[in-house]
Amino acid sequence: MLIEDKLTEQETFTTTEKRIADYIRLNLEEAVYLTIEELAKATYTSHSAIIRLCKKMGYTGFKEFRFELGREVHRLVAQFNHVIDPNFPFSHEDNAQLIAKKMADLTVQTIKKAQLQIEGQELDMIATMLNQANRMFLFAKGDSQITARKFQNKLVKLNKFLILAEEYSDSSWNAANLMKNDCAIFISYSGRIHHYERILTYLNHVGTPSLLITGNEHSEMAKKATMSLVVSQDEYDFAKVATFSSQIAFDYVLNTLYSVMYAQDFQKNLLNLKDKQELLQKGLLKEYHN
Repeated sequence: MLIEDKLTEQETFTTTEKRIADYIRLNLEEAVYLTIEELAKATYTSHSAIIRLCKKMGYTGFKEFRFELGREVHRLVAQFNHVIDPNFPFSHEDNAQLIAKKMADLTVQTIKKAQLQIEGQELDMIATMLNQANRMFLFAKGDSQITARKFQNKLVKLNKFLILAEEYSDSSWNAANLMKNDCAIFISYSGRIHHYERILTYLNHVGTPSLLITGNEHSEMAKKATMSLVVSQDEYDFAKVATFSSQIAFDYVLNTLYSVMYAQDFQKNLLNLKDKQELLQKGLLKEYHN
């Protein structure tokens, strides 16, 4: 998890710690070079309060925190000269060409940030869980369901058939039919869908493994899911042009999971691809005949 994300969440922070976190988050590049005395003065806090915050985020003290913050900031700065706002990536003053550039920058920025966020997450274990599942049911609404359809289409190449549990508003029936050797996938950026929380509670009761792809690792859904992939993009719930960043990130994560699943039995999947191509291009399933 990125330090920037830890500074943003603040779920267990005290009022003083939130003030320190907000200052660092809003002044990331400058904070890398601040001494503890300078940071305490800028935030009207004490050395001990800063050290407590650093330890709460998993560091031995301010020195280690600042070192890791510096590494993270330098990696991001090296990739992006200018950070694009994921909620309003363009303005009314921008012409078409500038909007095109900003959307390209936003796409790259989103994918690179998502890549950094999933670096330490258990992609191999998740891919194994999906590969071993007898059936996969995916629960997603709105734009996330549209993104999921691309994943569904790719899985056919692995002879796996993903069921979109929400497609005909039968999510409860689909959930009721899930068994231990199946797997449920949930996509929700907020992680705050009460019906999904109840479904996850039921799946835990019957022993069905589950995966949540989300931007909120502290949600009730995240607490109930067997495994989670967290990609946070500073996207607001409503005040935004569209769900650009979250869906770009979800698409990237699903593409990555598909690729890891494919790579886990690469030679078998490659042979299957060659057999199917022969059948579709020259065999009985050839669509066009001379």
